[in-house]
Amino acid sequence: MNFALQNTLELLLIIGLGLLLQKKVAKQDLKGVKTIILSIALPAVIFVALLKIKLESSLIVFPLLALTFNLVMLASSKYLLNATLSKKQESKRRTVMMLIPSLAPGLSCFPFIVLYLGDDSLALAALADVGNKIFVLILLYMLAMNWYRKRSLQDAKASTSSKLKSLALSLLKEPINMVIIVGLLLLSFGLNMASLPEFLQNTIGSLKTLMTPLILLFIGMAVRLKGGEFGTIVSLLARRAGITFILSAIFVFAFPALSPALILLLVVFPQSSCSFWPFAHMSAVSSLEDNDGQKEPTFDINFAVNILACSLPFSTILIIGIFSFSEYFINPTIILSAGVLLTTLSFIPSLVGKIKKAREEKLESASYRSYASFNATPQTSDES
Repeated sequence: MNFALQNTLELLLIIGLGLLLQKKVAKQDLKGVKTIILSIALPAVIFVALLKIKLESSLIVFPLLALTFNLVMLASSKYLLNATLSKKQESKRRTVMMLIPSLAPGLSCFPFIVLYLGDDSLALAALADVGNKIFVLILLYMLAMNWYRKRSLQDAKASTSSKLKSLALSLLKEPINMVIIVGLLLLSFGLNMASLPEFLQNTIGSLKTLMTPLILLFIGMAVRLKGGEFGTIVSLLARRAGITFILSAIFVFAFPALSPALILLLVVFPQSSCSFWPFAHMSAVSSLEDNDGQKEPTFDINFAVNILACSLPFSTILIIGIFSFSEYFINPTIILSAGVLLTTLSFIPSLVGKIKKAREEKLESASYRSYASFNATPQTSDES
């Protein structure tokens, strides 16, 4: 059996086990599983991967690339991704602009990178995530507060500078970032995994093996899709994926000498699910607006929750699909074609909806004209 297909079936089987556990695991229990993944298992994997690379100044290009991608997607979300939402739906449009450009590779991307591409690619992905973290933690917070201040009824209780300081501290305290800092410091002194005491190597190795099954079980247990706005959200996520494919294809066309592993990394990493951090910023703004008595909220919190709920399984399926057909997704022409196809398909539901709405309005208008014409017809009198 094909290696990629075999791995895909194994991953899907574990996700299926997670789906079977849904009824036995409460939503609040998932927070504990997520904490173990992001605070222990994933940092251990990233630490091992980092200590296998050679520290070079050229590596700074990876966080810069990720940050550039975030900014391009932010601009795209304003002009393209909101096409399915009318201008009257301002809170939803702002919500989309906060969530769509963000990335959460820890749960949706890293386990598949290490499985299909190995530790070296995971280390590069972890470095790229530093640029993404700067975007989601700092730049998106500033954007959210800017919108809030423009619309607020009162001044914010805490200054932006104090909030940025607390965000910087939380950024440093996050286990994944701590591991990256420690790993880079060890590399700068010429140390690697073999330089550590054997008991520490074994402990980190044991923690590393927890990551993939834990994340896959978490994905299966956490997927709880609801109706209502499902079609709109899927079309937005498809458009996000399509534009991302197009950006990846442009980069691969510009640098044709890239290795297959690096091409797949550039294709897969930006397809990560939406980050939770923008939702945290939106929730903070929502709390401020509750105190202010703001009747028209800046963000649609329920819409944000539904986007996050759909984003993780959507990205997981897409990433598994890319790796399952990896021999095709190293070809920039196919990457570009996939991007154009997804982007085009994402507009179909909104176009169908607009055509249907226009037809209904036309029928209503015709009925009204017919009714008005009938009432305007002079009635003949039976009296002589």
